[in-house]
Amino acid sequence: MTLTNILVGVAIAVGLLGIVVPVLPGSLLVLGAVLTWAVLMGTPGAWVVFAVAATFIVAGTVVKFLVPGRRLQTAGVPSSTLWFGAALGIVGFFVIPVVGLFLGFPLGVYLAEYRRLGPERAWPATVGALKAVGLSILIELVAAVLAALTWVVGLLVL
Repeated sequence: MTLTNILVGVAIAVGLLGIVVPVLPGSLLVLGAVLTWAVLMGTPGAWVVFAVAATFIVAGTVVKFLVPGRRLQTAGVPSSTLWFGAALGIVGFFVIPVVGLFLGFPLGVYLAEYRRLGPERAWPATVGALKAVGLSILIELVAAVLAALTWVVGLLVL
């Protein structure tokens, strides 16, 4: 195990953590780490590993926007509500570091839906939005884990 492989593994682990705790661009970090490894290895096999990992990341990115987006449309939650939740989540992140993101987003979604739908329908809409965001995170995490496993297999085989 070389230092390069260890550093790439650490970058992949940080990327996976960045997906669950959305502070870092997790999928891009995983993909960048595998790309760095492929460039440094320079073998055709390493480029195949990168191509497979990139396919997982790209497919996961497409699916993470399509599936939850469709669920939100079905639930009748407009994208403006999510933008308001994201904005309040970002403000919350700076007011209460890290934890504020997880408090600000649902609060922002709830307030936007409260204004739009009223108190009795705001909470179910908020729960629907949170489920969609959770599903989006899960899809991205699965894609990144598959990319990471591809790198591990490439590491063992090459």
